[in-house]
Amino acid sequence: MEKKINLDYQNIPSISHTPEKISESMKTETVVKDRYAEGANARQEALCCPVEYDTKYLEIIPGEVIERDYGCGDPSQYVKKGETVLDLGSGTGKICFIASQVVGSEGKVIGVDMTDDMLEVARRNQPFVAQRVGYDNVEFRKGRIQDLALDLEVLEARLKENPVSDANGYLKAEELAEELKIKQPLVKSDSIDVVVSNCVLNLVSKKNRRQMFEEIHRVLKRGGRAVISDIVCDEDVPQELQDDSELWSGCISGAFREDEFLQAFEDAGFYGVSILKFDKEPWRTVKGIEFRSMTIEAYKGKEGICLERNQAVIYKGPFKKVLDDDGNAMERGKRYAVCDKVYNIYKSGAYADSFEFVDPQEEISKEDAEVFDCAVTRIRDPRETKGARYDATTEAGDCCSPDSGSGCC
Repeated sequence: MEKKINLDYQNIPSISHTPEKISESMKTETVVKDRYAEGANARQEALCCPVEYDTKYLEIIPGEVIERDYGCGDPSQYVKKGETVLDLGSGTGKICFIASQVVGSEGKVIGVDMTDDMLEVARRNQPFVAQRVGYDNVEFRKGRIQDLALDLEVLEARLKENPVSDANGYLKAEELAEELKIKQPLVKSDSIDVVVSNCVLNLVSKKNRRQMFEEIHRVLKRGGRAVISDIVCDEDVPQELQDDSELWSGCISGAFREDEFLQAFEDAGFYGVSILKFDKEPWRTVKGIEFRSMTIEAYKGKEGICLERNQAVIYKGPFKKVLDDDGNAMERGKRYAVCDKVYNIYKSGAYADSFEFVDPQEEISKEDAEVFDCAVTRIRDPRETKGARYDATTEAGDCCSPDSGSGCC
């Protein structure tokens, strides 16, 4: 009888990696998967830090889900009604079930996890939550958060039909995986309003992290955002701690340094990266290094053409000068020329309360607009927005009326 080779395709990196990196990656994923499989069957106190959730959302969630779900924050409080939400490392589904109630029947929630035991708990409890809420808008998919294109369950089903028995079979399996990413992706590009995650990104091996952030960026719609709670540290984690598999799976060894966590989002193409929550007290301290929970928000949508439509923005303060994500330094109180894309970015999300916005007296259509040079930071002359021949003379307005919003009188 022909002997079949039992391969764990969740843990097979690209064959282009060096043996040392393959070993490190496989070991990290295996340890994490095994420990969280244990955590799905029995409560593991060391896998989480205390988090306060809105109790009204917990009332309908079975105790098994709450007891065996681990995290360090509550990104679900930042999702909105009607949104499509993707939860990375969804575990037993607590954040998904909370988000389900927030987004409502018009919204949708997708949980992604690579651990069968966690998925089993989440899927088994899904019908109970749906019945209590009155609608079913949650689904759980099996995949790795650093590769949101590969549906592991679809791959497993295909491999059962054509088991791997030799090297040629292995190569065909790799080809199959690449084909599935294109034809049947786990999560489609530009399909998600908000990606959330709760203490999971730090569990991914360092060599896979750039791909992970790029995948988060890929699946988000233009204007979408990532809201991530994770464990960060105030100093670099020494190599001996990184090599400790127990500390890695316990959200310690793989923790991001505070500044590098935000930089990783910027490097992946995000803008408006902000800290929403930063725990004052550390969750744990190891050899003098403090580990704490931090929740950040980051937006997708800087890509695209820059058009000149004579718009201006005024930085309101309180700082004397700020530097935006494109390297433009703006002093408070001055009118700065910006392109139409940046103008609209500043009017929403993280920037909305920082600027005053000046529309041109005569609107320039996008069809008639010329290309704007975003490489140059310059002051916008008021006559550019009012028009060179603007010559209006008006009487004093009623600044004291209730609708004026002014106290000038």
